[in-house]
Amino acid sequence: MAILYALVARGSVVLAEYSATSTNASAIARQILEKIPGNNDSNVSYSQDRYIFHVKRTDGLTVLCMADEVAGRRIPFAFLEEIHQRFVRTYGRAVLSAQAYAMNDEFSRVLSQQIEYYSSDPNADRINRLKGEMSQVRNVMIENIDKVLERGDRLELLVDKTANMQGNTFRFRKQARRFRSTVWWRNVKLTVALIFLLLVIIYVILAFVCHGLTLPTCLK
Repeated sequence: MAILYALVARGSVVLAEYSATSTNASAIARQILEKIPGNNDSNVSYSQDRYIFHVKRTDGLTVLCMADEVAGRRIPFAFLEEIHQRFVRTYGRAVLSAQAYAMNDEFSRVLSQQIEYYSSDPNADRINRLKGEMSQVRNVMIENIDKVLERGDRLELLVDKTANMQGNTFRFRKQARRFRSTVWWRNVKLTVALIFLLLVIIYVILAFVCHGLTLPTCLK
């Protein structure tokens, strides 16, 4: 699975979060929220081991996700943009005064659905390529997390390795369903063709028989 964890926060106050696997990414994310410099809008990425924490801050609202490094940057930042738009559209100005986890019960389900979509559905990347809206992501530099957190404060990232297995299983099931659908349609088309051929044969036989019965009458 490409994206494993995500949160939405106002400053260091987490309003909603979701983790697709067993990990301590939440603790590391909170350290990042407390340490990232300035209040200006920004897109930044921080690497730790083979995972990247991508951060998008817009109008005081921060959206963060942790993704496998093989996911690149376009998909994670497309995910962050989508989450930001959905969150603002859903809660509006309430985000300015909401308490910690005030939106978690409802919005964690949205995070879960979008994580699965952006991690597993090839259309997620294809759509954003067509839109051409993520060109600014090319300028996002990926820094080591040690530049943000003091080495003594940094936690070791722990990730349940079954997360990637779950993602592969999901893709395998999807491919299997597509294969079964293809085979089913092929069988339907073959059955229809056989029925049509059988009807043609019956028609020819009946026409021949009828012709044979009327022929003696004609000879008289």
